[in-house]
Amino acid sequence: MTTSQARLSRLLGSVEMARAYTLTALGATFGSFAIERMTSAMTFATIIMILGILGVAILFVRREELSLLRIAPTSLLMFLLLALISILWTTDRADTFTGWLWLLGFALLAITIGHIRDTLQTVRAIGDTLRVMLALSLGVEILSGILLDVPILFLDVEGNLAIGGPIQGLFGTRNMLGFIAVIALITFVIEWRTQSLAAPIAIPSIGLAGFLALLSASPTVLVLAFAVGVVTLALTIVRHTPSRRRNFVQWMLGALVAAALGVAFVFRHQIIAWMGAGSDFSTRADLWNQILDFVAVKPLQGWGWFGPWQRGEYPFTYINYLLDDRHETALNAYFDVLLQLGIVGLLLFLLLGGVALVRSWLVASARRSVVYAWTPLVLVTLAVDSMFESFTLAGAGWFMLVLCALRAGQSRSWRESIDAANTGVIPTLRAQE
Repeated sequence: MTTSQARLSRLLGSVEMARAYTLTALGATFGSFAIERMTSAMTFATIIMILGILGVAILFVRREELSLLRIAPTSLLMFLLLALISILWTTDRADTFTGWLWLLGFALLAITIGHIRDTLQTVRAIGDTLRVMLALSLGVEILSGILLDVPILFLDVEGNLAIGGPIQGLFGTRNMLGFIAVIALITFVIEWRTQSLAAPIAIPSIGLAGFLALLSASPTVLVLAFAVGVVTLALTIVRHTPSRRRNFVQWMLGALVAAALGVAFVFRHQIIAWMGAGSDFSTRADLWNQILDFVAVKPLQGWGWFGPWQRGEYPFTYINYLLDDRHETALNAYFDVLLQLGIVGLLLFLLLGGVALVRSWLVASARRSVVYAWTPLVLVTLAVDSMFESFTLAGAGWFMLVLCALRAGQSRSWRESIDAANTGVIPTLRAQE
């Protein structure tokens, strides 16, 4: 190895590079809409490509610290493989391959960060990034809605701050702003509870995220806030339960959740009316019914992976024609996967998120540090939001799903036992960690 190669290797493997890469990748991920609108789609694609290549280089330099078996969850690799081989039956191979590259690109960013940063470092980096993004969003809304009193069209900012919303910030839609704000709230509270952030910064950060979530006027925010609140309460109960009674409490909470879901289904119309989301839900119901008609044609393999709908592609353009609308997603990640990758893809998607949630929940309930609660809370947010939007299949949502699945798999995985057998170290999950 030459001197220049050795220097490059040290640089790529350094702590400073790890931190800089993490912040840059997070900035690109959460700022994707603004970056693309202020530059171009090609510029943003180039940024993600460069970051992906750099991530592979960093992992290669750090290869002695990594285990090939634990580089990524098996369910993630299988989902990516299915999306790729759907090229064989898709209606447009070029667009399917492009959509797969976007999946791979954000997955590479998440995998790299998951291996070069621990949980606390990841939470702090995401907190720093979201503080900046939310502050900039508020600044843009103040500029548009109060100082200039004109919309900022290229950012889709309507300038409704003075009338109490809804606002979009730098995220394109009010629902996306609400989704990001809920993730930010979880992250800021975890930062505060772990004493990673002083109260003079933590409290205003929590206030900012809550304020923007409220002004987004997104119906999904209420559902997300309620779900996260219930899960937080349940996790707190489990964490404070003696280990000998923990399994019993877990099963009891599971039964209560199942009963609550049943009650919510029975009274769904009253709940929707109370939330004032009747028209939104009616739109979604019509769309989902139409999607099911097309799923029936190709139930197992779907129509091929595209991610966000391409306007000129079948069956998406025909679905919009039948509904006389311009939907860019199925407004539900599960229906979107079912339409594009069929029942097989949906099962893999559920396996990816479900296994990650169970693993992260078990880790969070056994370990003392509250930082481990971040992963299951974010996964619950992704799972619930996926019932109303398809954010989890692209951009920041997909990135967060892969990151959380990787983080959960690092703590509880069959790979851990294999590594332990090779190294002679027995993996443990001690409550005092």
